[in-house]
Amino acid sequence: MTDLPRTPSFNLDGKRALVTGASRGIGLGGAMALAEHGAHVVMAARNAEEIGAAAQQLRDAGYSAEGLSLDVGDYAAMVSFVRQHGPFDILFNNAGTNQPMPYVDVTPDNFDMITDLNLKAAFFMAQEVAKGMIEAGNGGSIIHTSSQMGHVGGIDRAVYCGSKFGIEGVTKASSIELAKHKIRVNTICPTFIRTPMTASTFENPERVAWLEEKIKLGRVGEIEDIMGAVVFLASDASSLVTGTSLLIDGGWTAD
Repeated sequence: MTDLPRTPSFNLDGKRALVTGASRGIGLGGAMALAEHGAHVVMAARNAEEIGAAAQQLRDAGYSAEGLSLDVGDYAAMVSFVRQHGPFDILFNNAGTNQPMPYVDVTPDNFDMITDLNLKAAFFMAQEVAKGMIEAGNGGSIIHTSSQMGHVGGIDRAVYCGSKFGIEGVTKASSIELAKHKIRVNTICPTFIRTPMTASTFENPERVAWLEEKIKLGRVGEIEDIMGAVVFLASDASSLVTGTSLLIDGGWTAD
């Protein structure tokens, strides 16, 4: 008789997690999920009042969290922040933005605003956290918030798609280099999730019809649809998963 296999643990007790863009939406959901499973969560966002209130909500619910103001696009401030509050075992690299507009109307300013946060800031945040992980010698998990739009095109999203295709490439390349340090790098790729950033899309009847046609499961995403994926990729349950994308898209990219 062979021994029964046991499911690897989803428990994150003793782990320190950094979540960016954590004051609302997917970032807040990810922070909550990590805290629920035992991690101490450092929650970062630009607005000091909002991130402080979000972290207080987690503490009031009995979880270990602190909320700190950080502009992830300020490289010097970001490096100082990570070195002061790290090292981290988990990075949920979630801060991002979009400004949907027709391809022919995009300006250099629009392009820079989106790519500077979604690609450049994400790249260097992960790099700095990885340095701390390497020095600590305990491995770690880096999770980028990408998008289904990192795998397909989308109306009025040429720049956004470019930034997310970019972070998919960074994920694959960095995962190869960081594997020898037992650091895993992956992305989550949501479909349209009800958040403050997507509110304008849901106000447009044509866009809603487009969503309903594309999402095979017949509904848009909610924050809760993302939370389990974050815990999975952060935990030992995904210990052989690196350099890949977890698509949470209701079947959008299936055809």
